[in-house]
Amino acid sequence: MNEKMTGKQFGKVGVLLGGRSAEREVSIMSGNGVLKALKSHGVDAHLFDTGERGLSELAAERFDRVFIALHGRYGEDGTLQGALEQLGIPYTGPGVMASAIAMDKVMTKRIWCSMDLPTPQFMVLDAHSVTRKELRLVPDVLGLPLMLKASREGSTIGISKVAGYSDMGEGFVLCTKYDEVVLAEEFVRGRELTVPVLGAGRTARALPIVEIRAPEGNYNYQNKYFTDDTKYFCPAPLGATLTDRIKSLAVQAYKAIGCEGWARVDFMLRDTDNEPFLIEINTSPGMTGHSLVPMAAKAEGISYEDLCLEILTFAALELKPGTDWRPGWAVSKTDVKIQRNT
Repeated sequence: MNEKMTGKQFGKVGVLLGGRSAEREVSIMSGNGVLKALKSHGVDAHLFDTGERGLSELAAERFDRVFIALHGRYGEDGTLQGALEQLGIPYTGPGVMASAIAMDKVMTKRIWCSMDLPTPQFMVLDAHSVTRKELRLVPDVLGLPLMLKASREGSTIGISKVAGYSDMGEGFVLCTKYDEVVLAEEFVRGRELTVPVLGAGRTARALPIVEIRAPEGNYNYQNKYFTDDTKYFCPAPLGATLTDRIKSLAVQAYKAIGCEGWARVDFMLRDTDNEPFLIEINTSPGMTGHSLVPMAAKAEGISYEDLCLEILTFAALELKPGTDWRPGWAVSKTDVKIQRNT
């Protein structure tokens, strides 16, 4: 942790859960797990469902800090983070801009590409302007199979694997039910990996890598949260050199987006040459019994309860009142030091 704190020193803590996104059910499971963990450390923690209660009620609770256990829109996308900044309530996870960028798969990939970080080739399809003819040409550029993804959804919601030209239309329509912008992405055949990252700036560190082996390679919503058929290997059985490389890429990807506190970076490891490719980053990962961040923490000797407390320790505002803001400088959300942008 960045500082040793006892449960009572956190004050009154709100665990924000539920919300209004397509991931509400998972968020409720995550939030209840976090609540129990924090209470086991003596934290004065309380549930607050943002899908049922408004900002005025949140302000009236007078929380000293909050643990965001929300997933998807209106909780992980920067909107709630902006409201908490206005209310002056320190919160867990990345700040407003990083949360908004990470929620948008297209913007995330554009930033990673600008920094020469490896990510599959992609095209952006706008539901309002793309034609049927243009859709059928996408496989010519990206090859088959390929992936179609709603740009601003998570937990494998709004995703379609396209095996042939005739599948493009149906897959595209499925994705547009969740977002008007669709990411068409080169399919990387290989091993599915994920790397949780904790901390900020120079203190950011990668936890052990988790390898996911889902039935028939289909790590969908059901296989993520509601079955025991998916197999997990942590630490992932990789050589030391490759493990270090993937962990380093995870931290680079995390910092590139401006993440602080915690997040989880997803990879595909191409089976032909063991080359890793960044897929996406989750800034409010699941904390259920099937979730991957607690699994990685456990492999490092960190209990679920201690993990929740460590994440809570990083709760902060982007800019504290009275912070000296100067153009060309970036202030760490953990308020440790000021670093010049490079």
